[in-house]
Amino acid sequence: MKANLQKIRKKRVYAEDFKKEIVSIFESGKLSVIQIEKLYNINNKSIYDWIYKYSKFNEKGSRVVEMKASNINKIKELETRLQELERIVGQKQIKIDYLEKLIEIADKELGADIKKNSNIKPSNGLDNTEKN
Repeated sequence: MKANLQKIRKKRVYAEDFKKEIVSIFESGKLSVIQIEKLYNINNKSIYDWIYKYSKFNEKGSRVVEMKASNINKIKELETRLQELERIVGQKQIKIDYLEKLIEIADKELGADIKKNSNIKPSNGLDNTEKN
């Protein structure tokens, strides 16, 4: 009985606008064919077919070749950017910790609850001066 069962292949049909959008993403350099394949779960052969059909830059009879080095460079640039952003976040966290410690010290030494009591009237600077 199992011998008669056949695997049914599902064929997906994509809208022409979607195909053109995928080609424009590839042409812009934002994503490679491999990245598009993984992100949208589309067979790379279909993507290449769409590139040949809808691309503004590829002429008929020409071949699209992705350079692995460009992908490696793109990954390195993104890793560098990630490290820079992590460094900035670390600096901001240090600043936040510093300011919270200052508030804590001010609370202990001055007795003013700065965090919770935000409706304190601002000082005009004349309260501590002598009046004539």
